[in-house]
Amino acid sequence: METRETLLTRLDAKQQELRAEIEQMEAKAKEKSADAQADLQDRLQTLRAKRERTQQKIEDLRAAGANAWEDAKAGAELAIADLKNAADSARSRF
Repeated sequence: METRETLLTRLDAKQQELRAEIEQMEAKAKEKSADAQADLQDRLQTLRAKRERTQQKIEDLRAAGANAWEDAKAGAELAIADLKNAADSARSRF
C-alpha cells in the first residue's frame, strides 16, 4: 500500500508533468492561425480549470485527516486522471 507521502509525491510529480505539457501547448497555440487559436484557447481554458481543480484536490488530500483520507485520495486521483485525459485529448489538436 502506498504511503501518504509517496502518494502525494507521485501526484505532485504527475501534476507538474501535466503543467509543463499544458505550457508547451500554450506556446504552440500562439503559433497557430487566428481561427485555430480560438478553438485552442477554449481547450486551454478547460485545461487550466482542470489543473486548478487538481491542485485543490491535492491540497485537500494534504490537509485531510485520517477519517477523510480515503475520500480525499479518491478525489485527488480522479482529478489527476481527468486532467491527464483532457491533456491527451487537447494534445491531438496541437
